[in-house]
Amino acid sequence: MYYYKFKVFYDEVEDFVRDVDVLANTNFEDFHLFLYKCLGLQGNEFAAFSICDQKWNKQKEITLMDTSEEDEDFESPEYEEEDSFSTKSRLPKFVMKDAILKDFITDPHQHILYEYDFMDPKTFYIEFQKVAQTDKPDEFPRCTFQKGVMPVRLTAKDLPQPEVDEASLLLDELEEEEEDFGFNDGYNEEDYTDLNEFADF
Repeated sequence: MYYYKFKVFYDEVEDFVRDVDVLANTNFEDFHLFLYKCLGLQGNEFAAFSICDQKWNKQKEITLMDTSEEDEDFESPEYEEEDSFSTKSRLPKFVMKDAILKDFITDPHQHILYEYDFMDPKTFYIEFQKVAQTDKPDEFPRCTFQKGVMPVRLTAKDLPQPEVDEASLLLDELEEEEEDFGFNDGYNEEDYTDLNEFADF
């Protein structure tokens, strides 16, 4: 049985690299799940692979879900074929669970982009290293080298909360009560409701 050796880079973290071995008959969904753990990603966000040429230009897209129907329902403005404002992808699209690695590795130095979380984009650069044989398929997929750590994304609940100062809370409550009580220097709106400002003219 054959397996592929890949090297994965993430340019947002200095010296971030992973060396991974994956069986050639692995589908991209399983590859995605393995990368998710191996790279140290968080959450349950949308992900996609792009098969690229040597200059990292996208040639094919492999998404976690089938987005073809969404693209058909979405009415985008009409643009010329080469218009830079066009956002609709014209690349061939595939679904991860139906796409097998060996069917997409066509270049001895195949380049693949792995994009995760489109709201907070993370792009990983995957370079095909070589193909080799194994008689122990149960050992795959595996990470044979790793360096660098993905930064942890903190949410509001993860941040340290300031200690509550009871004296400050009591003072705030007193100030709010004073504001609610109000002072009008003897002014009573009801005393002037019948006043006609033009009565003396």
